[in-house]
Amino acid sequence: MSASVTTQKPADWKNYEDFATSDIATNRLPSTDALAGKHVLITLKNGSKLDFFCAKKHALTWTEVGSASEQWYEAILVAPDVYFVDVTFTIRPKEALTLIVNFKTGRVLSIRSIVRDEGAYQGEPRVAQEFITGTLDGVNISPASFEPAITRDLIGLREVSTYGPGHTYEHIYLNAERYCWQCLVGVQRGQGDVDMASYYKFDDGLYIFTFREFIIPVASVFFFNFADLRSTGKFLGVTSEGAIENRPAGAFIEKVSMTYYRRDAEPL
Repeated sequence: MSASVTTQKPADWKNYEDFATSDIATNRLPSTDALAGKHVLITLKNGSKLDFFCAKKHALTWTEVGSASEQWYEAILVAPDVYFVDVTFTIRPKEALTLIVNFKTGRVLSIRSIVRDEGAYQGEPRVAQEFITGTLDGVNISPASFEPAITRDLIGLREVSTYGPGHTYEHIYLNAERYCWQCLVGVQRGQGDVDMASYYKFDDGLYIFTFREFIIPVASVFFFNFADLRSTGKFLGVTSEGAIENRPAGAFIEKVSMTYYRRDAEPL
């Protein structure tokens, strides 16, 4: 979606590698080898198939157009039966795929993050994202199970996310397309902006929040479990040297306040 914005970076603005350090994953849930030995076949709503075998903790065999290749992945148990699965591709280094999979209900949300070439994103963030719902093959999908969907539930929420001892950020979810952030503790302290955002409800108390920044070429995917007040996520971004890197993040969430709007004056 296009927007009229300036993307010129202020002189003191930090780069992707300055904040996306290992410390920003201090409060992240650990990865697991629970999917090792599993063959996963997913059918997306657009008809495409995702076919892979998790050989071990961080290696899977990805099958595509009749050929197979070994790729890196990690899996994190983020709620009962629900896994955050993140995959990078040696054959497509400008992309990363995040799958939120409920192995009990069979519901899936696919989020593909893509670093676009220079000049291919006029008026938009450089890192784009595509969202497609799907189902896990071999699971009897109950009509009563919740299908992931775009949500307005987070609009008006103000929360503080603490990623580690040196990384605390405030988020305000403004409307269906934008959120506001500022750094309270860390190298970006005092900096803040309004960037593009998307929100999906995965199930009761379970949400996916993503953002796409204008000034820094970076996008994120975060899974929110409000029962545990934990977020689990990642960034895909471009460093100041032009390298594309997929980095982990995770936080403890503190809900600060919720704004409620009159029906005749609700945000977009």
